[in-house]
Amino acid sequence: MSLGATEPATLAAYDLTTPQDVFALRRIGQSAAEALGMDRQDQVRIATALSELGRDRLGCEGLTVSFALPPGPERVLAVVFGWTGGAKSAPDLDPASRLLHRVRHETGGGRERIVAEHPLPTSWVDSTDARRGVVDALRRHASPTHAEDLREQTRDLITALEESRAQREEMRRLNEELEETNRGVLALYTELSQELEETNSGVVALHAELEEKSARLRETSEAKTRFWRNISHELRTPVNAVVALTRLLLAPDSAPLTDEQRRQLSLIDASGQSLLSLVGDLLDVAKAEAGQLEINAAPTDLRALLAQLGAVMRNTGTSDVALLMPEPSALPVAVTDEALLTRILRNLLSNALKFTEKGEVSLEFRVDAPWMVFTVTDTGVGIPEDELSKVFEEFYQVRGPLQRTHRGTGLGLPYARTLTELLGGALRLSSTPGAGTRVEVELPFTPVPPTSAPAAPENTP
Repeated sequence: MSLGATEPATLAAYDLTTPQDVFALRRIGQSAAEALGMDRQDQVRIATALSELGRDRLGCEGLTVSFALPPGPERVLAVVFGWTGGAKSAPDLDPASRLLHRVRHETGGGRERIVAEHPLPTSWVDSTDARRGVVDALRRHASPTHAEDLREQTRDLITALEESRAQREEMRRLNEELEETNRGVLALYTELSQELEETNSGVVALHAELEEKSARLRETSEAKTRFWRNISHELRTPVNAVVALTRLLLAPDSAPLTDEQRRQLSLIDASGQSLLSLVGDLLDVAKAEAGQLEINAAPTDLRALLAQLGAVMRNTGTSDVALLMPEPSALPVAVTDEALLTRILRNLLSNALKFTEKGEVSLEFRVDAPWMVFTVTDTGVGIPEDELSKVFEEFYQVRGPLQRTHRGTGLGLPYARTLTELLGGALRLSSTPGAGTRVEVELPFTPVPPTSAPAAPENTP
């Protein structure tokens, strides 16, 4: 192999005329790759690719090969095979293309070329001394014999086999680690699946238990409602008889009674009236819980309703407690259920009067569209804060000194709130022990035009 003329970017150039030149080209390519800092694998790739290209083009006229480090942004080692002619067909670039970064065939100017390029390592630093070292490596090898080339190829093959064996060993180790990881993941997945299945079983069992308890609660509530409804009906008949017979005995045309007999009959009549009212409340509560209490909304004159209610409630209070009612001129005609509204306010005023020894009980009214608000306040004993949430429980009664003299059933506030909600409203309560209680009833307000409103009574008590 003889050196040819070189261009400024070319490190070295050689003529290729004999098979020994191709053998030498293999060693020269490997030596150049080593001087450029490429790893062993790239060295073998370059040597093998150059040997294949040289053997394919050997016999072409004017065949040369040159090594260069061309300027430009892409740092590569460029090996160029050039020739002027020959009887060979187009070059076979496939073997070299599988080994190197880029291989192309060019023609022009009466000369053909194969340009093979491979990127330089990132550690390569281009300098005069570095280029001189590469040139020395290119010139270092004399033309080898065929036997020497075979030995070199054998050494390269052994090196490649050792590298392949090491890679297989590393691959085997990685596969074992992957299998171990997969076994751990599978075991964790199985454990989580079992825990999830156990949790789901517990949730299903808990849901079934809750469903069973809910069904029992519904049955209990329905049984309680049936009991209230039945006992109310059963009590109403004898109570009506007691009240009727008492009134017959008290009638002016009945047989004369002594003062003591008349007083005792009056007590019987009052007790019968209270018991009859209680039975009616129980029946209404049962109907409301069963959804059977009907609402009969109609134009209602609040002046007449509150005037009559005030007259009745004043007779139940004491002289030490003043009952204050709203001004009749401030009361409109509204569409509501007159009977239910009367029961709500009667229960609230009765409670306020019952637990107020001195001071006043007042009923106030205002319109806060789209609501009408009734507010009952008193100066009574009040309710402790820890019992505010319990007073709406049926049959619950706040313990206190007045409880012994004013016995009740504990249905007043629950009954009033049930009827308020049935009318589409809300009942709110606040209280301070020793200062009194405030109850606010908020109901939907539907005013009635004056032309359709019922006439107010001429004499309002």
